[in-house]
Amino acid sequence: MSEEHPVEAHGMAGRLAEGFINSKLTPLLIVTSILLGIFAIINLPREEEPQIKVPMIDVMVAMPGASAKEIEERVTTPMEKLLWEIPGVEYVYSISKPGQSLVIVRFEVGQDEQESMVRLNQQLQSNYDRIPKGVSFPLIKAKSIDDVPILALTLHSQRYDPVTLRRLAAEVEGAIKAIPDVAETELIGGQQRVIRALIDPAKLAARNFSLAGIVPVLQQANRQYRAGEVTAHNTEILIESGAFLHSAREAGDVVLGAYKGKPIYLRDVADIVDGGDDPQNYVLYGAGVGAHNGVSQTQDGDEIAVTITVAKRPGTNAISLAETVLAKVDALKGRVIPDEVGVAITRHYGETAAEKSNELLFHMGIAVFSVSVLILLMLGWRESIVVAIAIPSTLALTLLTFYLYGFTLNRITLFALIFSIGILVDDAIVVVENIVRHLRLPENHGKSMTLVALEAVSEVGNPTVLATWAVIAAILPMAFVGGLMGPYMRPIPIGASAAMVFSLLIAFIVTPWAAIRLLKGPSAGGKHDGSHEKEGGMTRAYRRWMGFLLAKPSHQWGFLLVVVLLLLGSMGLVGIGYVKVKMLPFDNKSEFQVILDMPEGSALEQTTRVAREMAAVIAREPEVVNYQVYAGTASPFNFNGLVRHYFMRQGANVADLQVNLLPKHDRKASSHDIAKRVRPKLEKIARRYDAAIAVAEVPPGPPVLQTLVAEVYGHDREQREALALEVKHIFESVPGVVDVDWYGEHNQQRMRFRIDKEKAALNGITAETISQTLKIAVDGLDVELAHLPREKEAVMLRLKLPRSERTDAKQLLGLRVRSGDANALPEKGGMAVTPPPLVPLGELVSVEEDIIDKSIYHKNLMPVTYVIGDVAGEKESPVYAILEMNKLLAGLDARQFGARDAT
Repeated sequence: MSEEHPVEAHGMAGRLAEGFINSKLTPLLIVTSILLGIFAIINLPREEEPQIKVPMIDVMVAMPGASAKEIEERVTTPMEKLLWEIPGVEYVYSISKPGQSLVIVRFEVGQDEQESMVRLNQQLQSNYDRIPKGVSFPLIKAKSIDDVPILALTLHSQRYDPVTLRRLAAEVEGAIKAIPDVAETELIGGQQRVIRALIDPAKLAARNFSLAGIVPVLQQANRQYRAGEVTAHNTEILIESGAFLHSAREAGDVVLGAYKGKPIYLRDVADIVDGGDDPQNYVLYGAGVGAHNGVSQTQDGDEIAVTITVAKRPGTNAISLAETVLAKVDALKGRVIPDEVGVAITRHYGETAAEKSNELLFHMGIAVFSVSVLILLMLGWRESIVVAIAIPSTLALTLLTFYLYGFTLNRITLFALIFSIGILVDDAIVVVENIVRHLRLPENHGKSMTLVALEAVSEVGNPTVLATWAVIAAILPMAFVGGLMGPYMRPIPIGASAAMVFSLLIAFIVTPWAAIRLLKGPSAGGKHDGSHEKEGGMTRAYRRWMGFLLAKPSHQWGFLLVVVLLLLGSMGLVGIGYVKVKMLPFDNKSEFQVILDMPEGSALEQTTRVAREMAAVIAREPEVVNYQVYAGTASPFNFNGLVRHYFMRQGANVADLQVNLLPKHDRKASSHDIAKRVRPKLEKIARRYDAAIAVAEVPPGPPVLQTLVAEVYGHDREQREALALEVKHIFESVPGVVDVDWYGEHNQQRMRFRIDKEKAALNGITAETISQTLKIAVDGLDVELAHLPREKEAVMLRLKLPRSERTDAKQLLGLRVRSGDANALPEKGGMAVTPPPLVPLGELVSVEEDIIDKSIYHKNLMPVTYVIGDVAGEKESPVYAILEMNKLLAGLDARQFGARDAT
């Protein structure tokens, strides 16, 4: 056929190819697409985890003195009902404790965070009139993935005390906060500076003063007023009176009153100490074997530490922001940060995000090269170049789609690109292969290569379009999966679908253009000379094999039987357990946490001792670089801790251990293997102290409450907890199930000071006076703010008894209270008035010992008890553990625990 009788291009594919096959715009489109892809790579924020919008809002309400049951009935349940009415709410969790209620509202995935907050605020504000007397207004705090710190800097020293170290960290935090795109920062550990007035009860009583009586005196002594202005000699002069307290000396000089005609100063009845208060938490830093060339760090080597956490604003590049913060901190060394203070980077999600993204980009390059080499072996080097041109153009446009869609460059989006490479080359391969086939046809000898290419593209156009849409139809529904998994994995179907569409367009636009320029034979003129008509070895082998299969029906049926047997055999590998079923593989992170829960009532020092004992075991592992002990407070939370609310862990009986490992390229064992290795050693320590631990790894997918969660419902608490204990025993009996715990609490002793109302009334003493006196004595009372402008954190003037005076309840009974404590110094002429007598607290109260109320949990307005566990061992998929536990749970008779039926 000659060029004078061209074949008319037909179909969308043919018309696209005809329009661009000889157009000068085609190479411009290739260059433009690649440049847009480079623009997207540069501007896409890089993060380790994808951005998931899961609005979670905490609502906290206080009702001092109320029992857990009263909190549940008066506060929690009515508030739950109101919040459950809000559109878009998926779950409502609540915890009712003595004196306080916490309700966690979790909206459906994908809900707008600001809109969710507005709806919740409107619902609560419109019902403020229903708040019972004595209940505080709700405190509302929202948390999202952007609140997860991307950077944690731990300042540690053996020389400086916790107060000095925290003041130093506050200076560093102030400098970091000034950096653009830095969102929330937080200081964890150390002790805030406070001016303590340690009252001597004997000296106070000897001068006829009471604890509660000196509070208003100190408050009035820390006042400064502007009286106005006077004008004299054309000058306006401001008139002020009073003065603020600026130091411990000035606080000690405050006159409390007069006794026997002499003024009594605060220093006469108290030791004034400018420093830290009794520790409420301990944060310690220690180095592991991985940082000491095989030399283990002992417990004595733990250093006092303060951790600064840094979160970023939404849409900010975590890598560049982290580098900016670290550069700022380096500039402070030697000027603000002394040489005796070490600065350890204990979290650097910018570095891990860069490492992950660079590694995946490298693997994507390997995948592109591998596909090109495969095509080279199958089709030839010219054909492989044609297909290779289509790959970067398609990937570049897919990256642009991610940028326009608002995605970030994270491991899921990059995985979507790598996943797409295997299918996006299909269209280009089909087109190139058909062009090559047409070039080898004898009737096309001497024919224009343009016409041959158009004929080939038109022939396979419709089937290629159909195949492309079939793949999209199979992948795209994954984008509509609900729950946390949906938005977490959504870049894969969106990216793959976009890549398929772009690959189809590239195959019809770019591939024919490149083919007629790269597949030319030795002759000139753009006409096919028949140089490609010889079949290759692979083609001849394929032809012989297919000829053998199609020659006889027995060969066809035999081949089909082999395929069926292979299919059944591969499916049987799952049944016999040779292939394990698991949603996502474990990731190899450079960190993990140990969550320690001591029995309720444990002292902070005991919790710290147990945590340090565990830390000493962890430090001996060769892959451990450093660790931090957070006793009495929470460690910097990650995405996993955000969902599990680890950031709310406070109290003397809780501790977290943050363990940082060598980079994964510098160690042979994965982080999961290291966690499995240390878990038995830590469990052995925990059993000695009746404690519960959980080795919390960063999950490979969206986090949940725990890998295995059993929810036991029932209105009768005793029967519900009895059933929950049976479920807990089942968890513990299943091999491979570890970190088993339940939301039950140990008994914690309480001493209740019951007021004799008749005696108190006869002495003119109110319950508030007695309660305030005990508050000052035991916990301390922040009376006033010391005015120290240079301090980054507030310095309070705190009244408190020395530790030696509050170790026993009998000592507290000796405190004196009085009716009508003075709220100011007596005026002139009133000195002769005799104040009411002091009354020992022991005459007004009686002490009773009992057990404090335990927390009450709800989920979606129903009382619930949780049993949780993790999976580690030979079968690390929760599927097998769940199947085994279901068999054991089926043997429980729920009627023994108050249920109407056995199931």
